[in-house]
Amino acid sequence: MSEEIDKQHEIGKLIERYTGQDGVHPTTIPSLFLIRESIITEPISRVNEPSFCLIIQGEKEVWLGEECFRYGPGNYIVASVDLPVTGQVIKASSDSPYLALKLVFTSSEILEVLSETDIQSGQRKNVKRAMFISEVEPFLLDAVIRLACLLDNPKHIPILAPLFKKEILYWVLQGPNGEALEQMAIEGSNALQIRNVIEHIIHNYEKSFRIEDLSEIANMSAASLHRHFKEVTAMSPIQFQKQLRLQEARRLLLAESSDVSDVAFRVGYESQSQFSREYSRMFGFSPRADINRLRKNYV
Repeated sequence: MSEEIDKQHEIGKLIERYTGQDGVHPTTIPSLFLIRESIITEPISRVNEPSFCLIIQGEKEVWLGEECFRYGPGNYIVASVDLPVTGQVIKASSDSPYLALKLVFTSSEILEVLSETDIQSGQRKNVKRAMFISEVEPFLLDAVIRLACLLDNPKHIPILAPLFKKEILYWVLQGPNGEALEQMAIEGSNALQIRNVIEHIIHNYEKSFRIEDLSEIANMSAASLHRHFKEVTAMSPIQFQKQLRLQEARRLLLAESSDVSDVAFRVGYESQSQFSREYSRMFGFSPRADINRLRKNYV
């Protein structure tokens, strides 16, 4: 156990060295990001892309629908599909900042690993939640260290980074929750069909949809669509769309100083009063009060 703690400290020192300040920092390794926060943050809503995130120090909560995922040192969290989430660093200080390493991946990369290994596919019809937390295991931690240490040896990144990334995905697939990741890449699986619906909603979030249209995309009945969609995302399709709309509305209001009614219509609402009610329910403040509050905090 002490050896694993030493290895995590090694990654922590590397994150500190390559960040230096709070925020999410891209690196010279494609799809690898280093994260540092020295304060407890505001809840931040965003679409979380398929990714692996290893926490080295501090603690964080992520809300997916009404479900809360809390994780800390030695845990990793995986999202196997694009998901609208709200995250908040809940344990951090200037002396002991929140430190994490995030690796973004695609379903094709998962499929490539599966095609080159003898991992036995699970029950393809039983869909699982597209987000999970696991404890990092020694082989996985070693692979993460090898990838991160390439930052000190950038000339080796083009050749070795893809290999180490593949190894990380391999160990996650071999882990206790690997089937939840695997399901998003298996042709014909219910989870893959739900992923197609998710992508459709994300790309058309501002448009109204009929459940029948989504059912056709998923090639399943409306009842099956609802059940499987909620199993994967912890939300109904309507709730999923609402989260996307409100997240984008908040971004537009913060970035563009746009009129509330204009933003409401841009993200798909026909009624400004309904928009304001749902915005307040999600973020805890009216649109104007929320944006004023956030701008003061950013100054």
